[in-house]
Amino acid sequence: MKPRRSFWAWGLESDEPTQQQRREMAEKLSKQFGVAIQAPPMPRSSDLRLRPPRISPPASLAAICATDDHDRALHTYGRNFPDRVRAFNLQFPNPPDVVAYPRNEAEVRAVLDWCSEVDYVAIPYGAGSTVVGGIEPPDGYDGVVTIDLSALDKVLEIDPVSRAARIQAGVFGPALEDQLRPHGFTLRHFPQSFEFSTLGGWLATRSGGHYATNHTHIDEFVESVRMVTPAGIWESRRLPGSGAGPNPDRLVLGSEGILGIITEAWMRIQARPRFRASAGVKFATFLAGAEAARQVVQAKLWPANCRLLDPGEAAYAAGMDGSHALLVLGFESAEVPQGEFMRQAIAIARDAGGLIDEDDIKIADDAAEGAGRQGSVGAWRNAFIRAPYQRNLTVGLGLVGDTLETAVTWDRWPELEASVRQALVDTVQRVCKGGRVTCRFTHVYPDGPAPYFTFEGLGRRGAEVQMHQEIKEAASAAVMAAGGTISHHHAVGRLHRPWYDQERPDLFAAALRAAKRELDPKGVLNPGVLIDP
Repeated sequence: MKPRRSFWAWGLESDEPTQQQRREMAEKLSKQFGVAIQAPPMPRSSDLRLRPPRISPPASLAAICATDDHDRALHTYGRNFPDRVRAFNLQFPNPPDVVAYPRNEAEVRAVLDWCSEVDYVAIPYGAGSTVVGGIEPPDGYDGVVTIDLSALDKVLEIDPVSRAARIQAGVFGPALEDQLRPHGFTLRHFPQSFEFSTLGGWLATRSGGHYATNHTHIDEFVESVRMVTPAGIWESRRLPGSGAGPNPDRLVLGSEGILGIITEAWMRIQARPRFRASAGVKFATFLAGAEAARQVVQAKLWPANCRLLDPGEAAYAAGMDGSHALLVLGFESAEVPQGEFMRQAIAIARDAGGLIDEDDIKIADDAAEGAGRQGSVGAWRNAFIRAPYQRNLTVGLGLVGDTLETAVTWDRWPELEASVRQALVDTVQRVCKGGRVTCRFTHVYPDGPAPYFTFEGLGRRGAEVQMHQEIKEAASAAVMAAGGTISHHHAVGRLHRPWYDQERPDLFAAALRAAKRELDPKGVLNPGVLIDP
């Protein structure tokens, strides 16, 4: 029997913290904020009391459908801050009525045909790690069916000559890598949600992954995509590149389940890295570190990691003293030693004011996995991987905290950093009476960075979602006013719709609506995401 996912926490039920761990976290927060905080009991599946399903699957599909409270609760929300708070508090006013688990593409088509015939909402579901409300059932419909693709979890075919693999969309990140590893390959796409996200979810949301430069988004790894729509099968030709008109894959990537259900894709894979180098370079200010990152990326050395942490982020996540920003550099390759690339990047960083001792430059010209696992770089890496689990400890304790990300050109970067940070500081101060605001770069391009802001403050128990919304809205308005994008890699979903509507061209919205009418004539697929139903 497969381990059961938690309906409120990140991970499995076995990953939920103990009540003692939560009491210890409450005590820590009490000291931090100077108020008494008590840890309420954690919810259990036996506490769930969901609205009864309003619809029933036909007999031909009953064997692959679930209607129990745990399955429906698990598929109601993603894992952003409001989602976790509402799930923790057992607030499920509009769960899906049925969760379908198709085992093959034919069953995907059968479920989608059923929804289209009777006008039930169909929500494609990968692993539910969305942080923008991308899989939440909309109000105002007679029936909602969530279509969970997790049974489509195989690497079907590998082309070792072209270095590509045909992969089913429901495979989780770790299972995908486990199937490629015996063949000596990797997809090498590691978003922070890697453990509980799927290939199909990465494609549908244009996920950003491991690489901080060059191949940053899942887009760069796609050869072709196959998708089931109410109007039929959509499949592009598998090619290394083509100039034959607009690329059909580009319409699928980032479509967030409104046009069809991705069932498989041919993906570019690569040999597993064996040469690595890593370093952490300190800077007196965040802006000085940003200048070094710009020069490194514009030199086109293409480090796999080029993450810049402001002094607050470096102290919180990398164990530093809060007086310096930290530029985390990493290089990797399956074929070429990386020492010289690192030395060139270090020279550029030092010329920009960076500080690093020679002993802190780690170069591993062999199959070792350990380069970059020590010191401040290693501390940051471990904190990054464990962050979703850490939030399991704080939900329900009144803490209001989240992240938001964007991208902007270098010429606009200083203004955006100042205005968004100020909007966050001011709003967190007003709403929470103080807190913490930090920033880091997750990705860096020759023409601009992708800054990632984190905020945290103590809220009022029961008002956390409303307080979060006020902070999020202020920061999002500042992002748009400064010329940034509302999302670099978190997607649009329902949370970002107001600002996405401002960002996209009106004629593109009209073209997208026309595509949806053609592919989904009855509008059953994920209505309200990207465009109005």
